[in-house]
Parts: sequence; C-alpha cells; structure tokens
Amino acid sequence: MAHETNDFDWTALAGMLELEGEAHSPYVQQAFEELERLVPAPGRILDVGSGPGVAACRLASVFPRAEVVAVDGSPELLALAEKRAARLGVRLGTRAAEFPAGLAGLGTADLVWSGQVVHHVGDQQGALDRLAGLLAPGGVLAVVEGGLPARCLPRDPGFGRPDLHSRLDAAMADRFARMREELPGSVAVTENWSEMLRAAGLTEVRSRTFLVDRPAPLDEGTRQFLRQMLERQRRMAAEALDAEDVATLDRLLDPADPAGIDHRPDLFLLVAKTVHFGRRPRD
Repeated sequence: MAHETNDFDWTALAGMLELEGEAHSPYVQQAFEELERLVPAPGRILDVGSGPGVAACRLASVFPRAEVVAVDGSPELLALAEKRAARLGVRLGTRAAEFPAGLAGLGTADLVWSGQVVHHVGDQQGALDRLAGLLAPGGVLAVVEGGLPARCLPRDPGFGRPDLHSRLDAAMADRFARMREELPGSVAVTENWSEMLRAAGLTEVRSRTFLVDRPAPLDEGTRQFLRQMLERQRRMAAEALDAEDVATLDRLLDPADPAGIDHRPDLFLLVAKTVHFGRRPRD
C-alpha cells in the first residue's frame, strides 16, 4: 500500500493492515463473488496497493488458475505477502512499484483490484486513469473507496459522553480533508466514483456496498484490530476532541480497565465498504 504521498509509513502499520484485512474479510469475500461473475476466468490479476497481501492471497485462492500479482511500493510489505501466500499454499507473485507513477511497467491484466489506495494520491482521477490503463480489453477494474465508518461500541459505553463514534468521525474527517489538501499535486474533484471510472474510459460501471457485520462476542484478532484502530484515532484526532472524549478513549484503551477494549463483552464490528466496478471496452 506504499505510494507517493506524505501521508503514512505503511510499513510501520503492517500489523494493523494484516489485522484489518482479516477483520474486513466478509466484504472482500462478497466483492470477490461479484468479480467471479464479472470475470469468470481471468488469466492475470493485479492487486495494486496490496500491502501485506491479505486480499491478494484471497484472489489467488478464488482464482487458482490465474497469475495473481501483489503490487506495492514497500518491499517489506511484499515480503509479508509472500510469507502469507506460502503459509496458505496459494500461488502469488509480487512486484515493487510506487503508486501511481510506477504502474507503467506492470503489463496488462484481466482484473485489477485496488483497495482504499486512490484517496491517498493527490490526483485521484489521474490515478484511476492509470489503473484503467492496466486493463486488457474486456478487463475489469474494482476500486474500493467510500462506504460507512466503523462502529464497535454501543452509543453509551457506560462512561463519558454518549455517541463518541460520531465525534471521532468528525475529527477524522477534518484530518482526512487536511491530508488531501497537503498531498503533492492535490486536485479537488467531486468524488462521484462511478463518473470518475467513466471518465477513465470504462463502461458497465456500477457500485455495490458490502457489509462487515461481526457481532459480539468478537474473536481475538478482530478485537486486536479495533484496539489498534482506536489507538490510531486517538493519536490522529486527540487535538480535535475535548478533554472528556480523550479521557474516554484513554479508559477504553487501558488494558487494566474491565470496561476497556480488551475486556468488553459487547464489543462488535459493523462497517460498510463500497466497491466500484468498471470494464474496459473490447477493441
């Protein structure tokens, strides 16, 4: 998932990215079922911005006859993808390439998947144009962008002001807007992803939203993902929150507190992810 931004050290987030991939696997599975209908027998698949390879390995499992290539700018994350593929017994290639400038040498594919990467690039339309340019005639591009923010706590967690999630959403949205403005070559665009895919020359464009619904009690991996998610939100949004909300987060993240993330029996994960599909016309 490393690419040309001044945003995050993706290699340092490797552990969280792996946990996130596992926690979000229900929506990925549903999206890949859609891809099986759209591209029944792809010969070559690219996962652009693959990170540690969670989705790429699932693609290799769903399409075992295809050449599946995980593409990322971080050699460390690609090494994790290779280890995951070996552990799962799936066939996966890797290519180091910065997004989006390094895509030109990848060759074409019948299916290109890119999960939550485009919004980290200043020129989002330009990035979509490059992704669409990787498609063979008749090939399909699937881009994950948008949806609904995650929920994991009841509206009133039993301390602090109720509805913490809504205030975290607002703080993170403000930070995201600042991040977008500060990206090199940032271009303001109406984020109508379907129209942006059409502008990239694709047809049969449509969007579908898939749900991740993991009710309580949670498995330990999802619980650990939520801990890391809230820790990251605490770091990124603390300056925009009032003292009471920061104190609530600190209590939630206290491993010794029985009402904290590590021990709550009512912790859940509910999030929606939107996938935008488009096909390159046949020549």
